[in-house]
Amino acid sequence: MPRSLWKGAISFGLITIPVKLYGATEEKDISFKQVHPADGGRIRYKRVCDKCGKEIPYSEIGKGYEAADGRLAILDKSDLDQLPLSSTKSVDVVQFVDWDEIDPTYYEKSYVLEAEGPGAKPYVLLRDALRKTGKCAVVKVALRSRESLALIRPKDDLLVLHTMLWPDEVRDNSFAAPSQEVKASEAEVGMAEMFITQMEGDFNPADFTDSYREAVEEVVKAKLAGVPVEEADEQTSDSGAEVVDLVAALKASVEAAKARRAAAADTSQQKDDKKKAAS
Repeated sequence: MPRSLWKGAISFGLITIPVKLYGATEEKDISFKQVHPADGGRIRYKRVCDKCGKEIPYSEIGKGYEAADGRLAILDKSDLDQLPLSSTKSVDVVQFVDWDEIDPTYYEKSYVLEAEGPGAKPYVLLRDALRKTGKCAVVKVALRSRESLALIRPKDDLLVLHTMLWPDEVRDNSFAAPSQEVKASEAEVGMAEMFITQMEGDFNPADFTDSYREAVEEVVKAKLAGVPVEEADEQTSDSGAEVVDLVAALKASVEAAKARRAAAADTSQQKDDKKKAAS
Protein backbone atom coordinates (compact mmCIF):
# COMPACT_ATOMS: atom_id res chain seq x y z
CA MET A 1 0.00 0.00 0.00
CA PRO A 2 1.46 3.43 -0.92
CA ARG A 3 2.22 6.07 1.71
CA SER A 4 -0.29 8.89 2.01
CA LEU A 5 0.93 12.25 0.68
CA TRP A 6 -1.44 14.52 2.59
CA LYS A 7 -4.11 14.43 5.30
CA GLY A 8 -6.99 16.88 5.58
CA ALA A 9 -10.71 17.15 4.99
CA ILE A 10 -13.16 17.79 2.17
CA SER A 11 -15.64 20.52 3.08
CA PHE A 12 -18.89 21.06 1.22
CA GLY A 13 -21.76 22.89 2.87
CA LEU A 14 -21.77 21.87 6.52
CA ILE A 15 -20.35 18.42 5.78
CA THR A 16 -16.69 17.58 6.49
CA ILE A 17 -14.98 14.40 5.25
CA PRO A 18 -11.61 13.51 6.85
CA VAL A 19 -9.45 12.04 4.06
CA LYS A 20 -5.98 10.85 3.13
CA LEU A 21 -4.52 11.58 -0.31
CA TYR A 22 -2.53 9.05 -2.36
CA GLY A 23 -0.89 9.26 -5.77
CA ALA A 24 -3.21 7.55 -8.27
CA THR A 25 -0.51 7.04 -10.90
CA GLU A 26 3.19 6.22 -11.14
CA GLU A 27 5.53 7.00 -14.00
CA LYS A 28 7.24 4.06 -15.70
CA ASP A 29 9.56 6.07 -17.89
CA ILE A 30 13.07 4.81 -18.60
CA SER A 31 15.60 6.65 -16.44
CA PHE A 32 19.32 6.76 -17.21
CA LYS A 33 22.30 7.47 -14.93
CA GLN A 34 25.01 9.80 -16.15
CA VAL A 35 28.26 7.82 -16.29
CA HIS A 36 31.84 8.00 -17.51
CA PRO A 37 31.85 5.41 -20.36
CA ALA A 38 35.59 4.72 -19.98
CA ASP A 39 35.26 3.20 -16.50
CA GLY A 40 31.52 3.15 -15.70
CA GLY A 41 31.85 5.64 -12.87
CA ARG A 42 28.80 7.69 -11.88
CA ILE A 43 28.76 11.44 -12.56
CA ARG A 44 27.84 13.25 -9.33
CA TYR A 45 26.50 16.77 -8.81
CA LYS A 46 27.51 19.01 -5.93
CA ARG A 47 25.43 21.84 -4.45
CA VAL A 48 27.98 24.65 -4.29
CA CYS A 49 27.29 28.20 -3.04
CA ASP A 50 28.38 30.73 -5.69
CA LYS A 51 29.49 33.19 -2.97
CA CYS A 52 31.52 31.18 -0.46
CA GLY A 53 32.36 28.30 -2.81
CA LYS A 54 31.44 25.69 -0.18
CA GLU A 55 29.39 22.55 -0.84
CA ILE A 56 26.07 22.95 1.02
CA PRO A 57 24.19 19.91 2.42
CA TYR A 58 20.58 19.59 1.29
CA SER A 59 19.31 20.12 4.86
CA GLU A 60 20.82 23.64 4.91
CA ILE A 61 19.44 24.80 1.56
CA GLY A 62 16.68 27.40 1.82
CA LYS A 63 14.15 28.93 -0.57
CA GLY A 64 14.80 32.30 -2.17
CA TYR A 65 12.37 34.33 -4.26
CA GLU A 66 13.95 36.84 -6.66
CA ALA A 67 11.88 40.00 -7.17
CA ALA A 68 11.64 41.79 -10.51
CA ASP A 69 14.27 44.34 -9.35
CA GLY A 70 16.77 41.59 -8.51
CA ARG A 71 16.39 41.65 -4.72
CA LEU A 72 16.20 38.24 -3.04
CA ALA A 73 13.71 37.37 -0.29
CA ILE A 74 14.82 34.32 1.72
CA LEU A 75 11.90 32.29 3.10
CA ASP A 76 12.11 29.61 5.77
CA LYS A 77 9.69 26.78 6.57
CA SER A 78 7.76 28.82 9.14
CA ASP A 79 7.06 31.54 6.56
CA LEU A 80 5.41 29.00 4.27
CA ASP A 81 3.63 27.10 7.07
CA GLN A 82 1.96 30.32 8.29
CA LEU A 83 0.46 31.31 4.93
CA PRO A 84 -3.17 32.46 5.43
CA LEU A 85 -4.70 29.68 3.30
CA SER A 86 -7.75 27.71 4.40
CA SER A 87 -6.84 25.10 1.76
CA THR A 88 -3.68 23.92 3.58
CA LYS A 89 -5.62 21.23 5.45
CA SER A 90 -9.02 21.51 3.83
CA VAL A 91 -10.30 20.73 0.35
CA ASP A 92 -12.83 23.50 -0.16
CA VAL A 93 -15.59 22.78 -2.70
CA VAL A 94 -16.31 25.99 -4.60
CA GLN A 95 -18.52 24.77 -7.45
CA PHE A 96 -20.14 21.72 -9.08
CA VAL A 97 -19.75 21.33 -12.86
CA ASP A 98 -20.25 18.81 -15.66
CA TRP A 99 -17.18 16.65 -16.33
CA ASP A 100 -17.03 17.59 -20.04
CA GLU A 101 -16.97 21.32 -19.22
CA ILE A 102 -13.29 21.08 -18.23
CA ASP A 103 -10.71 21.33 -21.02
CA PRO A 104 -8.27 18.38 -20.53
CA THR A 105 -5.39 20.83 -21.11
CA TYR A 106 -5.91 21.98 -17.52
CA TYR A 107 -5.35 18.55 -15.93
CA GLU A 108 -2.04 18.10 -14.13
CA LYS A 109 -1.86 15.05 -11.80
CA SER A 110 -4.26 12.44 -10.44
CA TYR A 111 -4.72 11.33 -6.84
CA VAL A 112 -7.07 9.00 -4.99
CA LEU A 113 -8.88 10.04 -1.81
CA GLU A 114 -9.40 7.62 1.10
CA ALA A 115 -11.95 8.30 3.82
CA GLU A 116 -10.45 8.41 7.31
CA GLY A 117 -12.23 7.37 10.49
CA PRO A 118 -15.78 8.76 10.62
CA GLY A 119 -15.43 10.11 7.07
CA ALA A 120 -16.66 6.90 5.39
CA LYS A 121 -20.38 7.79 5.44
CA PRO A 122 -20.09 11.37 4.10
CA TYR A 123 -17.49 10.08 1.59
CA VAL A 124 -20.03 7.63 0.20
CA LEU A 125 -22.69 10.36 0.28
CA LEU A 126 -20.58 12.74 -1.85
CA ARG A 127 -19.51 9.94 -4.21
CA ASP A 128 -23.05 8.73 -4.84
CA ALA A 129 -24.47 12.25 -5.16
CA LEU A 130 -21.84 13.20 -7.75
CA ARG A 131 -22.47 10.01 -9.69
CA LYS A 132 -26.26 10.48 -9.66
CA THR A 133 -26.11 14.12 -10.77
CA GLY A 134 -23.31 13.55 -13.30
CA LYS A 135 -21.36 16.39 -11.69
CA CYS A 136 -17.80 16.91 -10.45
CA ALA A 137 -16.64 19.16 -7.62
CA VAL A 138 -14.29 22.06 -8.37
CA VAL A 139 -12.10 22.53 -5.28
CA LYS A 140 -9.07 24.43 -3.99
CA VAL A 141 -6.35 22.53 -2.12
CA ALA A 142 -2.76 23.22 -1.01
CA LEU A 143 -0.35 20.44 -1.95
CA ARG A 144 3.44 20.42 -1.95
CA SER A 145 3.76 24.06 -0.79
CA ARG A 146 1.41 25.53 -3.39
CA GLU A 147 -2.32 26.04 -3.77
CA SER A 148 -3.95 24.21 -6.66
CA LEU A 149 -7.27 24.25 -8.41
CA ALA A 150 -8.55 20.68 -8.56
CA LEU A 151 -11.49 18.50 -9.53
CA ILE A 152 -13.06 15.65 -7.52
CA ARG A 153 -15.01 13.01 -9.43
CA PRO A 154 -16.39 9.54 -8.66
CA LYS A 155 -14.61 6.54 -10.17
CA ASP A 156 -15.97 3.10 -9.35
CA ASP A 157 -16.12 3.05 -5.51
CA LEU A 158 -13.62 5.88 -5.10
CA LEU A 159 -13.32 9.65 -5.18
CA VAL A 160 -10.47 10.76 -7.43
CA LEU A 161 -8.84 14.20 -7.27
CA HIS A 162 -7.23 15.77 -10.36
CA THR A 163 -5.08 18.83 -9.76
CA MET A 164 -5.33 21.46 -12.50
CA LEU A 165 -3.27 24.30 -13.89
CA TRP A 166 -4.30 27.90 -13.19
CA PRO A 167 -5.63 29.87 -16.20
CA ASP A 168 -2.43 31.91 -16.51
CA GLU A 169 -0.42 28.65 -16.72
CA VAL A 170 -2.19 27.58 -19.92
CA ARG A 171 -0.65 29.29 -22.93
CA ASP A 172 -2.54 30.97 -25.75
CA ASN A 173 -1.91 28.38 -28.47
CA SER A 174 -4.01 30.01 -31.19
CA PHE A 175 -0.82 30.74 -33.16
CA ALA A 176 -0.67 27.05 -34.13
CA ALA A 177 -4.08 27.00 -35.85
CA PRO A 178 -4.04 26.66 -39.67
CA SER A 179 -5.06 29.67 -41.74
CA GLN A 180 -8.82 30.23 -42.08
CA GLU A 181 -8.29 30.08 -45.84
CA VAL A 182 -7.43 26.36 -45.67
CA LYS A 183 -10.62 24.34 -46.23
CA ALA A 184 -11.43 20.63 -46.45
CA SER A 185 -14.02 19.58 -49.04
CA GLU A 186 -17.17 17.63 -48.13
CA ALA A 187 -15.81 14.60 -50.00
CA GLU A 188 -12.59 14.69 -47.99
CA VAL A 189 -14.43 15.05 -44.68
CA GLY A 190 -16.84 12.26 -45.64
CA MET A 191 -13.97 9.89 -46.43
CA ALA A 192 -12.24 10.85 -43.18
CA GLU A 193 -15.47 9.99 -41.32
CA MET A 194 -15.46 6.55 -42.97
CA PHE A 195 -11.87 6.02 -41.83
CA ILE A 196 -12.76 7.06 -38.26
CA THR A 197 -15.70 4.60 -38.30
CA GLN A 198 -13.37 1.77 -39.33
CA MET A 199 -10.94 2.61 -36.52
CA GLU A 200 -13.44 3.27 -33.71
CA GLY A 201 -13.73 0.98 -30.71
CA ASP A 202 -13.99 0.84 -26.92
CA PHE A 203 -10.94 2.22 -25.14
CA ASN A 204 -9.13 -0.39 -23.09
CA PRO A 205 -5.85 0.91 -21.59
CA ALA A 206 -4.51 -2.66 -21.29
CA ASP A 207 -4.44 -2.90 -25.09
CA PHE A 208 -1.58 -0.41 -25.28
CA THR A 209 2.06 -0.78 -24.26
CA ASP A 210 5.11 1.47 -24.19
CA SER A 211 7.12 0.09 -27.13
CA TYR A 212 10.07 2.40 -26.46
CA ARG A 213 10.43 1.26 -22.84
CA GLU A 214 10.13 -2.41 -23.85
CA ALA A 215 12.79 -1.97 -26.56
CA VAL A 216 15.20 -0.23 -24.16
CA GLU A 217 14.69 -2.98 -21.54
CA GLU A 218 15.56 -5.60 -24.18
CA VAL A 219 18.75 -3.70 -25.05
CA VAL A 220 19.65 -3.48 -21.34
CA LYS A 221 19.09 -7.24 -20.88
CA ALA A 222 21.32 -7.98 -23.87
CA LYS A 223 24.04 -5.65 -22.57
CA LEU A 224 23.97 -7.22 -19.08
CA ALA A 225 24.04 -10.72 -20.57
CA GLY A 226 26.95 -9.77 -22.83
CA VAL A 227 25.15 -10.84 -25.99
CA PRO A 228 24.88 -8.84 -29.23
CA VAL A 229 21.95 -6.46 -29.49
CA GLU A 230 19.56 -7.38 -32.28
CA GLU A 231 19.39 -4.72 -34.93
CA ALA A 232 15.92 -3.44 -35.75
CA ASP A 233 14.66 -3.54 -39.33
CA GLU A 234 15.02 -0.17 -41.03
CA GLN A 235 11.68 1.52 -41.56
CA THR A 236 11.21 4.17 -44.16
CA SER A 237 8.87 7.07 -43.56
CA ASP A 238 7.13 9.17 -46.16
CA SER A 239 5.82 11.70 -43.60
CA GLY A 240 7.59 14.47 -45.48
CA ALA A 241 5.86 13.66 -48.75
CA GLU A 242 3.05 15.97 -49.83
CA VAL A 243 -0.36 14.33 -50.12
CA VAL A 244 -1.97 15.71 -53.26
CA ASP A 245 -5.16 13.65 -53.47
CA LEU A 246 -6.54 13.43 -49.92
CA VAL A 247 -9.64 11.47 -50.98
CA ALA A 248 -7.53 8.78 -52.65
CA ALA A 249 -5.19 8.59 -49.65
CA LEU A 250 -8.11 8.29 -47.23
CA LYS A 251 -9.80 5.66 -49.40
CA ALA A 252 -6.62 3.57 -49.29
CA SER A 253 -6.48 4.09 -45.53
CA VAL A 254 -10.08 2.88 -45.15
CA GLU A 255 -9.32 -0.29 -47.15
CA ALA A 256 -6.19 -0.93 -45.06
CA ALA A 257 -8.18 -0.45 -41.84
CA LYS A 258 -10.84 -2.90 -43.06
CA ALA A 259 -8.15 -5.46 -43.81
CA ARG A 260 -6.56 -5.05 -40.36
CA ARG A 261 -9.94 -5.35 -38.63
CA ALA A 262 -10.76 -8.52 -40.61
CA ALA A 263 -7.36 -10.03 -39.78
CA ALA A 264 -7.82 -9.20 -36.09
CA ALA A 265 -11.28 -10.80 -36.12
CA ASP A 266 -9.84 -13.97 -37.73
CA THR A 267 -7.09 -14.15 -35.10
CA SER A 268 -9.60 -13.70 -32.30
CA GLN A 269 -11.85 -16.41 -33.77
CA GLN A 270 -8.92 -18.82 -34.03
CA LYS A 271 -8.07 -18.24 -30.36
CA ASP A 272 -11.69 -18.88 -29.37
CA ASP A 273 -11.76 -22.08 -31.44
CA LYS A 274 -8.57 -23.32 -29.76
CA LYS A 275 -10.02 -22.61 -26.30
CA LYS A 276 -13.22 -24.51 -27.16
CA ALA A 277 -11.23 -27.43 -28.56
CA ALA A 278 -9.03 -27.54 -25.45
CA SER A 279 -12.06 -27.57 -23.17
